[in-house]
Amino acid sequence: MTNLKIQNRLLMYMPLVVIAILTLFPLFWLISTALKSSTENIFQFPPQLLPSQPTIENFINVWQTNPFGQYLFNSTLVAVLTVCLNLIFCALAAYPLARLSFPGRDWIFLAIVSTIMIPFQIVMIPLYILTVQLGLRNTYLGMIFPSLASAFGIFLLRQAFMSVPKEMEEAARMDGCSELGIWWFVMLPAIRPALVTLSIFVFIGSWSDFLWPLIVIQDENLYTLPLGVAKLAGTFSLNWRLVAAGSVISIAPVLLLFLFLQRYIVPTETGSGVKG
Repeated sequence: MTNLKIQNRLLMYMPLVVIAILTLFPLFWLISTALKSSTENIFQFPPQLLPSQPTIENFINVWQTNPFGQYLFNSTLVAVLTVCLNLIFCALAAYPLARLSFPGRDWIFLAIVSTIMIPFQIVMIPLYILTVQLGLRNTYLGMIFPSLASAFGIFLLRQAFMSVPKEMEEAARMDGCSELGIWWFVMLPAIRPALVTLSIFVFIGSWSDFLWPLIVIQDENLYTLPLGVAKLAGTFSLNWRLVAAGSVISIAPVLLLFLFLQRYIVPTETGSGVKG
């Protein structure tokens, strides 16, 4: 019986292991290419998976020949501001849609959620015209402007707000707390896992965004990492080791962020603060 259980588990986990290997192999190959020296042929067949002489020379060359420090600062600033503003605006919009009663609430929510089906390319030109008219072209705020709020974020936080027990809200209201105070001191701490989840999604989206910064930014001093890597690929198109090193630099912060925040993405017992 024990052997049968082990075999069933192996059959269940084997497809997952194969999928994990296929998913992680491009990342492994990218890091391997970035660590290979100039004497190694990265296009040989059969391919050499591990570098015979690992070196960080490619990372040093990329950092010294390109302002990757400035690119890293720009991407970090834009991503952090985008996350903070997105959380605030989405939470402010989601709270009344989840906890307050007013005419047309469900229709407003339906209209907001339906915008998820609209591709960004359709609204890109009107957004660009509005950005130029507001004088936000070639600015950090211009890169953040389209991501100040999102329909997905409003939907996610609304569902999280709806899961909070009403007793917590009523207790705060009986203590004389205002609606804004309830939102800030009661509701937001109760949905921390949803806030962390949304933060990760927004950070990754902002960090990897290439199209919108390419449109609104012409000043190279404001380039983000995706634009810097694209410029690197154009400059060193014959040296893919340097391009791979620049790509590793650009994705490393996202991996570190996920590893740091994944322990916070757990369900919380919001009802634990309510005594029966």
